[in-house]
Amino acid sequence: MSFQRRCCDRRRWLREAAALALGASPLGAALASSSDLFPSRALTLWVPWPAGGATDISLRLLAELASVSLGQPVLTENRGGAGGTLAMPVLQQARPDGYTIAQMPQTVFRVPHTQKVLWDPIRDVTPILQVSSVTFGVLVAAGSPVRSLDDMFAFARAHPGELTIATNGIGTTPHMVLQELFTARGLRYIHVPYKGTAEQLNAIAGGQVMAGVNSTGFGPAVDTGTLRLLATFGAERSKRWPEVPVLRELGFDIVAKSPFGLAGPRGLPTGVVTVLHDAFKKAMFDPRFKDELAKYDQEIDYLGPDAYAQSCREIFAQERATVEKLGLARTGS
Repeated sequence: MSFQRRCCDRRRWLREAAALALGASPLGAALASSSDLFPSRALTLWVPWPAGGATDISLRLLAELASVSLGQPVLTENRGGAGGTLAMPVLQQARPDGYTIAQMPQTVFRVPHTQKVLWDPIRDVTPILQVSSVTFGVLVAAGSPVRSLDDMFAFARAHPGELTIATNGIGTTPHMVLQELFTARGLRYIHVPYKGTAEQLNAIAGGQVMAGVNSTGFGPAVDTGTLRLLATFGAERSKRWPEVPVLRELGFDIVAKSPFGLAGPRGLPTGVVTVLHDAFKKAMFDPRFKDELAKYDQEIDYLGPDAYAQSCREIFAQERATVEKLGLARTGS
């Protein structure tokens, strides 16, 4: 079969699938027609973190690799801040034509339970696929006298209100874990939120804060000796840093892992979802992307559209239970 014939067949299939998914409404007809040639122009992948962090770097590579299969460039735009939730309004307002997609970090499933937002991470998105997951760790500068979590708690006890700890934002998993650790011991710390990993790690290394909690994007800084890792939040010790204990070993019944994936606006035609899924799945399993994830002690954690959608619903429910347990649930309408 010729290349031209294959393209025609694919376009016809996409048009029919989109029409079935969207019905006979004017919007459905328009999107079905536009999906006939999908993608016919550049796509945009929104990353809700500042440029230069581990997630940003790895997703830029993923976008570059997916562009090959899609036959169109996938441009990466950053919208950092608000704990990684600022891409949600973009998805909510975007046309469901496949040209706007975004990363879905764990915080988008938590924030609606802690504060009033105008978007819903289940109602307003179409899951495409799960990519990977990250765990976290507690860090200090290489020259810090703090060499363990016990040292950190001892300082907080001896110097109330003086311990400064950075995270990648209010309401993020690192922030939630810190709240649980310190509240249980009746201790206080000063929370210093940053928009992303890169500036936070620089602040820890430069002594602007005494400690920090972040995802394993800190890997290169730990490996080069710039930062010291005190503990990680996984279920078991990392093969990369086998000398570093997990929280459970230290007497804290906490395992924190944050899966993430890609999604588009609500109402994406099935055929468009299929094209995006296939392109990004192929890119995920490219050795170059797997090697990039390995730099940050991450692995591929793939789920397809249906399984990822189910996982999103489960995570949303779990986050509600967690914030209620910690007394952080929002009140009122």
